[in-house]
Amino acid sequence: MLRTHTCGELRGKDADKKVILAGWVETHRIQGKLSFILLKDSSGIVQIFVNPEITKQLGEIARESIVQVEGIVKKRPDNQVKKGMETGEIEVSATKAVLINKAEPLPIDISFDTTTNFDKRLDYRFVDFHRPRIQAVFKIQNEIAKSFREYFYNQGFIEMQSPCVISAASEGGTELFPVQYFEKKAYLAQSPQLYKQMLACSFEKTVTITPVWRAEKHNTPRHINEIRQMDIEAAFYDQMSVMKELENVVNRIVKNVLANCKKELELLGIKDLKVPGGVYISYEDTVKKIKGTMGEDLTPEQEKKLCSMYPDAVVFVHSWPTKIKPFYIMPKDEDPKAEYSEGFDALYGGTEISSGGQRIHLPELLIERLKVKGLNPNDFKSYIDSFRFGAPPHSGWSIGLERITQVICKLDNVKEATMFPRDRDRLMP
Repeated sequence: MLRTHTCGELRGKDADKKVILAGWVETHRIQGKLSFILLKDSSGIVQIFVNPEITKQLGEIARESIVQVEGIVKKRPDNQVKKGMETGEIEVSATKAVLINKAEPLPIDISFDTTTNFDKRLDYRFVDFHRPRIQAVFKIQNEIAKSFREYFYNQGFIEMQSPCVISAASEGGTELFPVQYFEKKAYLAQSPQLYKQMLACSFEKTVTITPVWRAEKHNTPRHINEIRQMDIEAAFYDQMSVMKELENVVNRIVKNVLANCKKELELLGIKDLKVPGGVYISYEDTVKKIKGTMGEDLTPEQEKKLCSMYPDAVVFVHSWPTKIKPFYIMPKDEDPKAEYSEGFDALYGGTEISSGGQRIHLPELLIERLKVKGLNPNDFKSYIDSFRFGAPPHSGWSIGLERITQVICKLDNVKEATMFPRDRDRLMP
C-alpha cells in the first residue's frame, strides 16, 4: 500500500494513529543527526520528524523528490503551533521512510513569487504544475466545468460529443486548420455549432464541453488557438430566454467557486469576487453609452468601459448587426436583408466571455444568409437539409472555459488558465 492517508486530512484527533503517507518533498532540513521533511500532496502539507537512523539512511533529499513515510501522528505542543502555520497542529514521527524517486535539479523556480519568465514556465509546464498557485487555478477551473455540467444536467440537457474533424467551416471565414483525412481535405472544428443545432432539433436541449481550434494569427493575453468551449443549444428558446440561462449558469458557477474553493481563492489573493446579476442592453444603446461606432464590433477597451459601468454583473449586449454575426444567426423578423439580428455578446469582468443567439431554422432563409456572407450553400448541404424535417426555433451560446477561468481568477494571460496552451508558436509540451 502506497499510502493510507493524505497529508491534508490529518488533524489533532488523529494523534497516536499509525499512517502511511506519500508525496513530494517541499523542503528537507537537516539539523545535526535529526531532520525534518515538509511533505506535500494535492490535499495539503505535513511536517515529518525523522530520527538519526532514518536521516542517515536517506541522506539529503532534493526538493520535489517522491517519498513514502510510515509513522505515528503526534500532536504538536501549543507553543509550536503558530496561527496560520501551514503545517498545522500535528506532525508525523517517521518509523520508516523510503525515497521512491529522486528529483533532478528543477529547471524553473516554482516558489510562490517565481522569478522564471512565463514562456520558460510554459516550456516546463509539467514542473510549473507543482506550484500551489497554479494548482489553485485549475482546481477553480474544475469547479467551473463541474458546476456548468451539473446546472444543465439538472435542467434536462443531454450532453453531446461533436466531431472534431469537419469538412467545411462551421462559422464561415478562413481561420481553419486544414488536415489530410485519407484522400480528402478536412479541417479541425472551429465550433460544435452545426452539430449542436442538429441535436437541439431532436433532443430539444443539449450541452457540451469540447475542444475547438481557431487559426487566427493573434498574440494577445485573451486568445489561444485551441480552446475548451462550454456550449448549449435549446429548442423553443429565443435570444432573451437563452441569455437568461447564461446569466443563471454564471451565477451558479461563481456561487460554487465561492463555496467550494475558499482556500484556492485565498491563495490567489481574490477577496472581492461576488455573485453576478445580469444587465441587458441593445447594441444600439451600447454604442451610444460607450461612444462607439455603429456597425463595428466592440474593442477590448470599450468592453472594459461598459463592464465598469455595471460592476459585478454579466452585461448582455443583444440585437447585433447581421453583418457582424455568423451566417446562422437569425435576422430580425426573419428578413434575410435585415440590418439587425437576434444575436448577442455577454461581457463579464471587463471582457467578452460568450456569444450566441437565436439560430436560423428555415432552410431557404439559411441559404440566403450563406450567400450574403459569400459562402457556398453546397458546402453546407447536410446542415441545411437537417432543418427540412421539422426543425423548431432554437437558440444557444458558448463560453470559453479558459476565458471565464481567467476572469474569475483575475489572471493577466489566458494561457495561465490553460493547462497546455497552444498558440501560434507553441506546440510543446
